[in-house]
Amino acid sequence: MESNHLFVIDESGNEIEMEVLFTFDNDETNKKYVLYFDPNDESGEVFASIYDDEGNLTPVESEEEWAMVEEVFGAFVSDVNDEEDNEETVH
Repeated sequence: MESNHLFVIDESGNEIEMEVLFTFDNDETNKKYVLYFDPNDESGEVFASIYDDEGNLTPVESEEEWAMVEEVFGAFVSDVNDEEDNEETVH
């Protein structure tokens, strides 16, 4: 995924521009995943989908895949928090 934005269609058929948080590949599933959010939504909800080389999104459906995505997201959040803590001590 080359852009830091993507578009999704909501339940009402409206196109919403989302911001890509990060992407990752999983060698076990041989799939590519993207985590993204609506920058206009203050809830902080993060979405995850599988994407292909053409940028088509498909839902993550299996419990095993969701567990893996949540683990990767948890590690990402932990890394971001650690970086923020380090920046605060430097200043």
